[in-house]
Amino acid sequence: MNAKMKRRLVAVSGIIVIVLILVLAFVGGNSAAKTVSVAEAAEIADPGQKIQVSGNVVTDSYSTSGNVLSFSIYDPDGDPGTQLEVRYGGAAASTFGNDVTAICTGKVGDDGVLEASELVTKCPSKYESATDALTVGQLLGYGDGVTGKMVKVAGEVEPGTLKAAGQGERLALVDPETGESFPVAFDGALSDEVADGSAVVLTGSLGADGTFDATDVALEG
Repeated sequence: MNAKMKRRLVAVSGIIVIVLILVLAFVGGNSAAKTVSVAEAAEIADPGQKIQVSGNVVTDSYSTSGNVLSFSIYDPDGDPGTQLEVRYGGAAASTFGNDVTAICTGKVGDDGVLEASELVTKCPSKYESATDALTVGQLLGYGDGVTGKMVKVAGEVEPGTLKAAGQGERLALVDPETGESFPVAFDGALSDEVADGSAVVLTGSLGADGTFDATDVALEG
């Protein structure tokens, strides 16, 4: 290789290195999300800035339209009256629900709504003893006599029935001994440990339509 070709190779290599540095800087600058509070996100001046904000889901603020989940969050350590509306086009986890901590990443649009590209929910584990709980079979065996009465019932999450909040029936509770089951309605947040086959204890009442309206869902422990 002569001296001219060596100089040309060095020059080309230098250009490639510069281009790679610029590309990495551009990608890194656009992928990094600035962490802000709910109050800061609600007053953000740069709609194009990618941000990450954490807050608790405002009770009964969520709704779904097509595949889009809309809800509002607030800062539990700040002013509860300051809220941020969020839209998320992905599938919400079963841990999503009222007052659960939601970590949202995205950009605030001109309408002041955070268009989230990522949504992570956190719900603390909750355990409940099943010592004084009815089984699914026992509860159903009482017939209409127990309809509308507050009870505690234990069973397992029927595989394939877990859904996120806002999608109607949340899960089905099955009696592992008899195979009897009923659908469960619940608007709160489930622990991320609740999965297919999990042993759980529910507090609530059985409706006339056969759906159990739960006020609390805990892991059996």
